[in-house]
Amino acid sequence: MASDDFDEQFLTCSICMLHFRDPKVLPCLHTFCRECLQEWATKQQPLECPTCRTQVSLPNQGVDGLRTNFYINNHLLDFAAAKKGTEPGVPCQVCEGNVEGSKSWCADCATLLCESCCAVHRKLPFSKDHEVTPEETLKAEEGRRKFHRKRHCDKHKKYELEFYCESCKALVCTACTVVDHRPGKDHNPVEIATVAQKKKQFLQALLQDIDPRLKEIQASIKEFDRKISNLAPSKEAATDQAKAYFHQLIVLLQKREREILSQIDERCQADGKVLQTKKEAIEFELAGLTSAQTFCQQAVEHGSDVHILEVGNQVQTRVENLLAKQLDLESDWSEFQFVENTAVSDFKKDLQDLGGVKTKIDVLKCEVVVKPAVQGFECVAELTTMNQEGRPCVTKSKAVTANMKDPSGTDVPTQLQMKSWGVWEISYIPNISGNHRLEVKVNSQHVPGSPFVVQVKGNPVLTIGQKGSGVGELNLPLGVAVDKDGNIAVVERGNKRVQIFDKDTGQSLHSFPVDGEKPYDLDVDSNGMFLVTSWGENFGLRRYSKEGKLLDTFKPECMGDPHGLTVLKDGRMVVVNRPQQRSCLLLQPDGSLIREIGKGQLQHPAFVSVDESRDVMFVTDKGAHKVFAFDLDGNTKFDFGKEGQNDGEFQNPRGVTVDRAGNIIVGDCTGRVQVFGPDGTFICIRTVATVKGNDVGGLALTPDGYIAVACWKGHCIELYRYM
Repeated sequence: MASDDFDEQFLTCSICMLHFRDPKVLPCLHTFCRECLQEWATKQQPLECPTCRTQVSLPNQGVDGLRTNFYINNHLLDFAAAKKGTEPGVPCQVCEGNVEGSKSWCADCATLLCESCCAVHRKLPFSKDHEVTPEETLKAEEGRRKFHRKRHCDKHKKYELEFYCESCKALVCTACTVVDHRPGKDHNPVEIATVAQKKKQFLQALLQDIDPRLKEIQASIKEFDRKISNLAPSKEAATDQAKAYFHQLIVLLQKREREILSQIDERCQADGKVLQTKKEAIEFELAGLTSAQTFCQQAVEHGSDVHILEVGNQVQTRVENLLAKQLDLESDWSEFQFVENTAVSDFKKDLQDLGGVKTKIDVLKCEVVVKPAVQGFECVAELTTMNQEGRPCVTKSKAVTANMKDPSGTDVPTQLQMKSWGVWEISYIPNISGNHRLEVKVNSQHVPGSPFVVQVKGNPVLTIGQKGSGVGELNLPLGVAVDKDGNIAVVERGNKRVQIFDKDTGQSLHSFPVDGEKPYDLDVDSNGMFLVTSWGENFGLRRYSKEGKLLDTFKPECMGDPHGLTVLKDGRMVVVNRPQQRSCLLLQPDGSLIREIGKGQLQHPAFVSVDESRDVMFVTDKGAHKVFAFDLDGNTKFDFGKEGQNDGEFQNPRGVTVDRAGNIIVGDCTGRVQVFGPDGTFICIRTVATVKGNDVGGLALTPDGYIAVACWKGHCIELYRYM
């Protein structure tokens, strides 16, 4: 890092190849000029990092909303300019003289000063406290480590950033701790050095995890290179064997010779393509990890406390994602050779079986996994072709066939595509429900279990519960959520309990009673604890253990009758508060109020959901027949919907949730569940035409692409295929 070449690399934008201008950091930790990124963003949607091709979801402010790389902007660029100023022939930037004299650099003014001007500079009232770096420090090997420009508060320009408000996750100055971030239940300003040291220690631990992974990936790439280098000799040897064998059969076997040579070429090309593709994928991961290592190391070794806090969380997220990513580093390639299957004397009777390209597919070890199938949706089964050692192995596409018939015996079109090394995806769209037959063959032989019976379900795929108070029965189910195990949790107003059901069978697993007169909604936090709202007598927000033990009760002064609820990943909670306040409360994990949102705009709010990728919350309003969108700072973003039964209209909307793409899913009292884009534009009635009881309560998406709908008047939960 001390070399000039390395400095130049760090100071140069890889798009314009010039020194950075207002450098912005992407989530993948690559840095570019703000203007370069803005131009790049106009050429492609979605935006991809120009270096590593990682897709980037820009904030609402676009490129301007990305974090500035202050390490480059306020450190490396300043240091480069200051160091250049120490070279012979560079004049003072104040008096424009003293070309040969010693120079110093004022970090606060970003100005090069000669000895005379520096002496005056230190005496002036406005600049006597400025941080001035002498030429000796700039030239020293450790000069850059000590070279940091002071960071000042955007709101209080003359104050440095000296504190970090842990509640708001923001850097603040002394004045901020008196005005906007006064210590108390809502704010907790801590000295920067304390927080930065903890973050630096965590990043140092991450750095220790990178080196073993780098060595593992590099060793894998070396092995790929070795096997790729053996492809040509294997091809040459197999070709020579085939030509020698077929030379004895010139007249009758010329056609067959061409076929075998074609098979060899196909084998070589297929293996070479797969090996090269996999090698490139691993090299891609290596590049990403190496880049993250370099960025992380620079932040730890040379970044200021401010810089550590600016990028620490971003670095942590990027490195942890890279380290957690599962990589297949095995090549799984075996050399092929030409095989003489038939003696020359017997060639007449065995003409069609003469020769072939030997592969190591063992049909008896091939495996097929049939995934749940739903009428009208694209469904898949996965075939893994195995070698004799039971490891995934590649074969040519002509060797694999898949055929499906519906219950009436009609063919169902299937598509076959290799998704990864030895793994083939068989996709199909069934038009009717019932048992289908799927035949899967490799080299004209049935794989074990073929033909498979595929049960195609209609929509809904599962109905859970009926009216009652016994095990597995429901009484006025309103809130629904998915627990840490993927099972479906339901809060029942009638039975005043939470009941958990198996998502595959609908069987009741266990239940526990809850306090409060009228339980309404529930959610599950990152630790698997249940949070339940209830209104009426003894209202409140309560936290229960996985087993149903009451742990906490939250009743802040601002809370009236809590209804809808959602819990964020960091433990904060958003609670619909009505009827008096008619607002939403953003609460800390301990139940203390952060802020009130939507007061004066909401009429009859019911349920709430949060898109954490955008920090936007969506509230259904039964009185206004709308959905309102607010950011978590309390600002109104937009609203959509009106009273009616046409597409995009509502009758008393209740349940709301958000899918992975940011689409907003809303249910209402007509029994419809409608899907809207992230901006509130109507897309479709995607999964539910009508639901039992004709009144939708809460909604919840499962990790495997289903949506659970609380039919509170029908006293059941219906599970629909969503995607």
